[in-house]
Amino acid sequence: MKQITQLGATIEEAISIALQQLNTTRNQVEVEVLQEAKKGFLGFGARQAEVRVTLKEVEIENPISIDENDALDEVNYSLAEKISVVEEEINEQPPVSEAIIEDDSTLVEEQEDPIESAKNYLIDIAKDMGIEDLTIETQKQGKNILFRLESEKAALLIGKRGATLNALQQLAQLVVNKSAKSFLMVKLDVEDYRERRQKALELLAERMADKAIHTGKKVSFEPMPSYERKVIHNALANRVDIETHSEGTEPNRYLVIEPVR
Repeated sequence: MKQITQLGATIEEAISIALQQLNTTRNQVEVEVLQEAKKGFLGFGARQAEVRVTLKEVEIENPISIDENDALDEVNYSLAEKISVVEEEINEQPPVSEAIIEDDSTLVEEQEDPIESAKNYLIDIAKDMGIEDLTIETQKQGKNILFRLESEKAALLIGKRGATLNALQQLAQLVVNKSAKSFLMVKLDVEDYRERRQKALELLAERMADKAIHTGKKVSFEPMPSYERKVIHNALANRVDIETHSEGTEPNRYLVIEPVR
């Protein structure tokens, strides 16, 4: 837990200085007034205001209500099964170069655009989730493809801590590369969730690192995908007072922070 005790001519001035020191905003901290400012008489007995400002514990945004959690668990279980099925289909299908050719010049079946295939697949899955208004925009840059999803039920597409979005992304990755001529990297995003998640992870990384130093013990994160663990590794790369490493096996691999002794 990161906190700072700050003096100021007034309480508000002390708070403002503390917020600058912590590089944060007023709604992200808790303020405790330790003493009021006092003017004194003829310069005697004057004292400054003193406050203790503490950063609130970070909770990575989870827009899902408690009542929806059970339903989302079923959705994620279903998506995990779909991932397994698609992986089996990919393993069983012959390489594109071995496609049957008619008259030595014409393919019997034309290859469907892999990006359109993935878009249609995601829309069908969304309908199974009760999402009828899903729209998808795509951006392709080199071997990277970004799918921007929009829906009134965006929270359902994201799921608990992004679990549903991660599963959908893995499915889209598999479907795209099922027919692509070369490997493509797929990223799914909903309402800039990825950017918000990254900022929250970076803030959480600093908080957990400070906790490890304060307690002198290692601290562990919840299991998360490799690219989220990489965000935390990168956020703490310049700190010399802690070390980070991953433990466990996928999909339950997690990151650990240890203080340097």
